[in-house]
Amino acid sequence: MTVAQPLPFEQDIHDLEEQLARLEASAEAPAAAETIKRMRRELTALKRERYANLKAWETVLVARHPARPQTMDYVEMMFDEFVELHGDKAFGDDRAVRTGFARLDGEKVLLVGHQKGKTLAERQQCYYGCAHPEGYRKAMGKMKLAAKYKLPVVCLIDTPGAFPGIGAEERGQSQLIADSILEMSRLPTPIVCVVIGEGGSGGALGIGVGDRVGVLQHAYYSVISPEGCAGILWKVATEETKPRAAEALGLTSKNLLKLGVVDHVVQEPLGGAHRAPREMANTLKGSLTRHLRDLSHLSQDQLLAERYQKVRSLGLLG
Repeated sequence: MTVAQPLPFEQDIHDLEEQLARLEASAEAPAAAETIKRMRRELTALKRERYANLKAWETVLVARHPARPQTMDYVEMMFDEFVELHGDKAFGDDRAVRTGFARLDGEKVLLVGHQKGKTLAERQQCYYGCAHPEGYRKAMGKMKLAAKYKLPVVCLIDTPGAFPGIGAEERGQSQLIADSILEMSRLPTPIVCVVIGEGGSGGALGIGVGDRVGVLQHAYYSVISPEGCAGILWKVATEETKPRAAEALGLTSKNLLKLGVVDHVVQEPLGGAHRAPREMANTLKGSLTRHLRDLSHLSQDQLLAERYQKVRSLGLLG
C-alpha cells in the first residue's frame, strides 16, 4: 500500500512504492516480471530494516500518522452490531470518547475508545482526541452498566492527553480522571486496554486501568508528550529537543514492556498499521479475543485481586 502522506524517514520507501506501482500498472508489466519481483524484495527489506530500528521520536510520528486506524475504524473492521451510547447524564456528550455495546467474535462487550477524527470538522468536534470531564464521566457510567450486565470492557486508547482548557478544569478534569482510575480498579468485570496510537498522560490513564494492558508495536505511552517534556527541560520544543525528550521518556513499546507498564505488545503489519489497517484489525481482534477468553476463567475475587496488585506494582522496579 502506498501511503499518501509519508513520514520524513519514509521518503525513500514511498518513492520505491510509487515506482513499483507505476511499473505494475504499465503495459510492460508482464515483460518486467523479474524487475517487479526484485523491487518487491527490496521494498520489503527496506521496510523491515527501517521499522525494526525506529528511534523514539520516529515512533511518535508513526503513532500520530493521520492514516493510522482510530477507534471508529476498528468498530467497522473488528466489531459487529455496534450500538453507540451517548452522554454523561450531567453535562454533555464528549465526542472524543466513544462508548457502545458490540460483539467481538460473537461475544458481547462494551467498547470504550478515544476518537481523534479524520476530517478537519471531525477533529474539531472530537478536540483531536482530547477528552473533557464529561467524556470520562460517560465512560465510567457505561462501564458500570457493562458490569451490571456482566459484560467485559474493551478500551482503545489514542489521545495526546486530556483537554487542557479552562472549562475542563472548572468542571473537574483531574478529579474525573482520578475517579475513573479508582472505578476501573474495582469494576467487577474483565477489562482489556490497548494503546492503539498515542497514550498521552492522564488522558490515556483515565480509561487505561485493566486486567490486561497492551500497546501496538508502534504506539507510545508516556507521562507527558515529547513536546511538553522538551518545553519543561529545555524551555523550547525544537527539532533537536523533541527527539531527545522522546528518548528520555522511554515511551516505546519495547521499553514499556521491559518496565512492566504494559503486559503485551501487539505486532503491527510491516511498515505500520497505517499501511495495512485491515491486517492490523485482524491481529488486534485476535489479541483481544484471546485475552478476554483467558480472563473469563477467573473468579470475580481473583480478577479484582490480580488487578489491584497490577495497579499497585506500577512504578516498582526489581
